[in-house]
Amino acid sequence: MSFNKLANGKYDLVADWKALERIFISPENEATRKTLVKYMEQILFGLHDFLKANVGITEEASLMELSDWFKDSTINKNPTRKLADVIKGIIKDIAPHAVNVASPYFIGHMTSAIPFFMVHLHTIVAALNQNVVKLETSKIVSIFERQVLAKIHRLIFKFDKDFYNLHIQNPDSTLGSFVEDGTLANLTAMWVVRNTALKKKDNFDGVEKQGINAAYKAYNINRCVILVSQLAHYSLRKAGGVLGIGNENIIKIPMDHENKLDIIKLKEIIHSFDNQTKILAVIGIAGATETGSVDPLNEIAEICSKHNIHFHVDAAWGGPTLLSEKYNYKLSGIEKANSVTIDGHKQFYMPMSCGMVYFRDSKIMDSIAYHSAYVNRPGSVDLGIRSLVGSRAATSLVLGSALDIMGSRGYGLLINHGIDTAKEFANELKKRKLFQIATEPQLNIITYRIFPESLKQKWNESSHEQKKDINNTINDINITVQRLQREAGKSFVSRTTLYKENLSQVVLRSVIMNPMTDINIIIEVLNEQEELYKTNFDF
Repeated sequence: MSFNKLANGKYDLVADWKALERIFISPENEATRKTLVKYMEQILFGLHDFLKANVGITEEASLMELSDWFKDSTINKNPTRKLADVIKGIIKDIAPHAVNVASPYFIGHMTSAIPFFMVHLHTIVAALNQNVVKLETSKIVSIFERQVLAKIHRLIFKFDKDFYNLHIQNPDSTLGSFVEDGTLANLTAMWVVRNTALKKKDNFDGVEKQGINAAYKAYNINRCVILVSQLAHYSLRKAGGVLGIGNENIIKIPMDHENKLDIIKLKEIIHSFDNQTKILAVIGIAGATETGSVDPLNEIAEICSKHNIHFHVDAAWGGPTLLSEKYNYKLSGIEKANSVTIDGHKQFYMPMSCGMVYFRDSKIMDSIAYHSAYVNRPGSVDLGIRSLVGSRAATSLVLGSALDIMGSRGYGLLINHGIDTAKEFANELKKRKLFQIATEPQLNIITYRIFPESLKQKWNESSHEQKKDINNTINDINITVQRLQREAGKSFVSRTTLYKENLSQVVLRSVIMNPMTDINIIIEVLNEQEELYKTNFDF
């Protein structure tokens, strides 16, 4: 932009080619450079102090009030603010009303603090601007990505070194794919499963080419189903809709008393289908979004092997637990899966957003291969040939570098801290009469609810109909306390609804991911919840 002097002595901002050339390659002026350096130095070398000082520090502002600030739908012809003013505006106007997910008191979601070096790596990736869809716009980064994929693949499936020597840089082999998040990773896995199950045969050219109706006719079936736990992520229902099998055919299997997929029920449902129903996959969860529970992966693998069913594990949350020598046993059986989803922006502590999907069979992703004349040409080594996404950033460069910086032991220590602290959390809840644990932590997620002693006594003496009224009261208490604590702005836990005793029970949900969160902070969070209860209810 350039500056035209106005009659009042001030300067107007004007977009012209000379200004565009300048701002494309450098700051507008010395003042802008100083502003950039001022804030970026804080972010790069004092990230968590910066977030503590600038993010989420104001009193509660309603969404209605915030919405009123952003109702201008016009793109101005000329610039309206200099870069320095834009940066100041983000820091002063946006950041205070954002959520400080880096706070150790923010224990309600799967988004948490990131190591400070992640910002450095992410900045370099943005500056390089490599597009890993094709070799022509990434070159060595695509080669590097294949190495990262092999490292995580080996972590999951534990094949020998000779396997990886053969496949790691073999353009005809695909061990997995980076995508944007777990939703796309699960969708990719189910896309591959569908195409493999309904592949070309006889006079039928395959479901990918001829569609779902032709596939059903060719295979003499009337529907395809995918079997999942009741706690399965909703992305799997999306996959049912996108892939044309219908989300009502994502069949939920009841849970057992530990909130894991009930193996007996799974067997019963599998045997209940006639030969016109095709079971595409059974999905086990390794770290359920709501409770952190891990399904019985070994048992599911055995059933899938017996019935020749694809076994997919959604380990978007729990996958990095494999890096913990202390707790990796909790994911025993994942190595028997046919495909696995893992998120990088969860317990690999990467910035948003990074998802990954891995396959046991290095050739199975050929079933979703696409080519084009200008990119991903037949015979090329472009990673985009076998991928749901097109243009994408080189997030593999962030993950691969982080693995070098942290090592498996470093990540393992983070995992251990989360699980150990969740256990301490559970023990603290058991000491307090006001609370009731809903689900014991299997990994680092725990759910619980405020359940006053007076209502507990009534509950034990009540019929099911009477329990409905008591449950509604308990739900109202937990909803109110959670909302008031969130609005107070010091700490945060989320809430969800679990179905127990044929009742919808609102529970508080905590995720112990931040390494700075310890039992003393948890005690403060619980003390605040007790005080909010006493102030507003106190039955």
